[in-house]
Amino acid sequence: MKKNISRNPLWPDWYNGKKIDEVQFGRAFLEQWPLKCVNGTLYTLDGPVEDESEIKQRILENIEEYVTSGLSKKVTNILETIKLLAFSDPFPIEQDCIHLQNGVYHLPDGSFQESRLFCQNRLPVKYDPKAASPDRWLTFLHELLDDADIPTLQEYLGYCLIPSTKGQKMMLIVGKGGEGKSRIGLVLKRLMGDAASNGSVQKVENNRFARADLERRLLMIDDDMDMNALPKTNYIKTIVTAEAKLDLERKGVQSYQRDIYARFLCFGNGTLTSLYDHSDGFFRRQLILTTKDKPADRMDDPFLVEKMCAELEGILLWCLEGLHRLVQNDFRFTVSERAAANVDTIKRSSNNVIDFMESEGYFRFKADYSISSKDFYEIYKLWCEDNACHSVSAIRFSAELRQNDRRYNLEATNNIYLPGGRRVRGFVGIEPLVHPCP
Repeated sequence: MKKNISRNPLWPDWYNGKKIDEVQFGRAFLEQWPLKCVNGTLYTLDGPVEDESEIKQRILENIEEYVTSGLSKKVTNILETIKLLAFSDPFPIEQDCIHLQNGVYHLPDGSFQESRLFCQNRLPVKYDPKAASPDRWLTFLHELLDDADIPTLQEYLGYCLIPSTKGQKMMLIVGKGGEGKSRIGLVLKRLMGDAASNGSVQKVENNRFARADLERRLLMIDDDMDMNALPKTNYIKTIVTAEAKLDLERKGVQSYQRDIYARFLCFGNGTLTSLYDHSDGFFRRQLILTTKDKPADRMDDPFLVEKMCAELEGILLWCLEGLHRLVQNDFRFTVSERAAANVDTIKRSSNNVIDFMESEGYFRFKADYSISSKDFYEIYKLWCEDNACHSVSAIRFSAELRQNDRRYNLEATNNIYLPGGRRVRGFVGIEPLVHPCP
């Protein structure tokens, strides 16, 4: 005959003297600590829970006096029950508002709503329209960058505050070393919290698991960019434009698709290059800012980051100003002549066919002349030898010309005739001025 256990009035509703009612406990827990679970990830009002150990600790504190064995397993089971009870559809991707520590900033009209709602990303900084100007931050930027490039940085950092890839750009800040450029990334990490992550562009492209780390992130900071040329650029270009869901993989988990809207901010002593992709599409996705040289007599301030982080509320207003300007300009960035020249320089350094086509004394453009692909390639190799350059392959040389035929007013043809009636490939619109020996 079973012995009835008299109920102790001090027991919680979810405990009957023998066992814990996990569902009832979960509901009581969610009343005290509101959570939502989206795609297996728990969210508080502060955003995604990166480490579930704190929640497990709260569960433990509530149940430990009612469990005599298997405590760890019970905590894990209850956590899974809470996830089921807290199920929610994915949050909308809100490109017109920014969730901040003390409310929601609405981008269309610049209004602010003092309420905290569940969201995908919440920045750990307060919105204060009367915040002081971030003078130390601005002084640092003026010492680091050319004045014409600061509006570009301002727009890009503002762009990183919303989950949008309409700008279709990544930013690289390049110097010779020691300028302090990576301090920008440290300040941004404090401004954006878990919405920003540290990573590597090389790993994102080459490691199939690294791309999953971009899920739910607004920004990835590469504070020491690998100078090795990328063997491929497919994923980088796709993420920068991100017009469709991306296939993601995690170890031991079936691949899945998610919207990725992370932007890239990279710091290095050189630019991002590719072994094989020298297309306009690869280069036009880059905003490249170069730093000023470090003054020989400059004394570095070891507390610079802390001083700038004391101005976070003012830095937020500065970033919002850049974001509004970018939106008003239909997500077209302000690009100085210096920044535009930076992109052109790296494009030329990775593709000397451009310089060859602008050279003098080797050929000239003339509508009623033509040349075979082989002969034109020999002229190009002579130019490379004269200029101490490495020549690209004949296949790539011809491909570059075909891709830019309108730019040079050329016509690729299969109807170039050689002595003896042989018909070969070539280009119409080129008159050779030199004739290299075969």
